[in-house]
Amino acid sequence: MTRIVLALGLAILTGFSGFGVLSADVLLIEEVRQASTMDVPPNGMSTADVRARFGEPETVHAAVGDPPITRWDYGQWSVYFEYDLVLFTVLHKGVVKDKNPG
Repeated sequence: MTRIVLALGLAILTGFSGFGVLSADVLLIEEVRQASTMDVPPNGMSTADVRARFGEPETVHAAVGDPPITRWDYGQWSVYFEYDLVLFTVLHKGVVKDKNPG
């Protein structure tokens, strides 16, 4: 009897934790979709072109490592450069809103 109650309790807890993972996956998918529709610097764009198109960043972080990686922060996203070229752009937390909180 105790084993059945323990197994049932474990199954319930496992099931509830799955909802959190599912919600996170949905939010990640939504973030990828929204990022693809936003006007952000594409991979390979130069620092000069980023400045010309998007203006001055709010913050410029010093280069780190070898090869040097630099980060520029804008209002809703940050852009990472290797030398003078965009590696990738990352949306800031909270830019994408979960449409189905749960």
